[in-house]
Amino acid sequence: MRRALLAGLSTLIMGCAVAETPAPTASQDNTAITPAPMCDGVLTQGGLVICSGAPGSVFTVAGTKLTVSDMGSAQFGISTSAPSVIGWSHDSGAFGDLAIAPRKDDYREISGFDCDKVDARSAEQKAHASRSWVKKQEAFASFNPGPGALEGFVKPSDAPTSSPFGPTRKYVGVSKVTGEPCESTSVHRGYDMATPVGTEVIAPAPGVVVLADPDLYYEGGTVFLDHGHGLVSVFMHLSSVDVAAGDIVQTGDLLAKTGNTGRTTGPHLHWAVKWRNPDSDNRGGDFYIDPALLLQLQDTP
Repeated sequence: MRRALLAGLSTLIMGCAVAETPAPTASQDNTAITPAPMCDGVLTQGGLVICSGAPGSVFTVAGTKLTVSDMGSAQFGISTSAPSVIGWSHDSGAFGDLAIAPRKDDYREISGFDCDKVDARSAEQKAHASRSWVKKQEAFASFNPGPGALEGFVKPSDAPTSSPFGPTRKYVGVSKVTGEPCESTSVHRGYDMATPVGTEVIAPAPGVVVLADPDLYYEGGTVFLDHGHGLVSVFMHLSSVDVAAGDIVQTGDLLAKTGNTGRTTGPHLHWAVKWRNPDSDNRGGDFYIDPALLLQLQDTP
């Protein structure tokens, strides 16, 4: 049976050390109990901290203030450069430390590459990329409360992993458009699954569709799904998009079908998850976290 994360954070896979946390308090008639504020989650660089407390109360995690949602939780993305220990506190006076596991660095060099699969080089390509960038920024700037409590994630496609989150990739090759050599380095911020074209893509968690576009420059067919709590799933390289902006979906609902669109080297599904701080208007502080780690939040039967 599925266990709601917000009601059982103390039993998640990764634990945390909690200090000076007050015991639960009851009202005078003993009919209501306020749970003690606490933070836990998947405590690895690229993971997610989930704090539970009274709606409207405020946590501070690693210096970042987070207001607890009406669902009773606040989420904090753990960057890939996070220190080994980060602290949290609550406006009630509760506080604690979280031990953060490191990630293993992974560097890959890809030679003989078509440079146009990496960078926009012609005037037409650059115009297409510019229009796509505006659409993405507008989608990332919108926030939805989500359809309910965050209860975990499932894989959006029944397919094996082809590339994990995190490796640094250096591309060396020649542009087929201009004939010029190129060299480009980037960090892979998604979780790739090897799929034949036309494989179903389902919602890994409930959410609101905030972008559904069949032809972004780099991403190709793309769906942005806002799960609330500051988390947005991004699905790229789709052959068909079967939802529209504004649609509310539940876990397992069909979103799209996989493809080989955009800047790709073969058919696959790229799934990325971006954490955004709903308490900040500065979108420059947003970053991607590891979708594979979010699968650890999935309940076991």
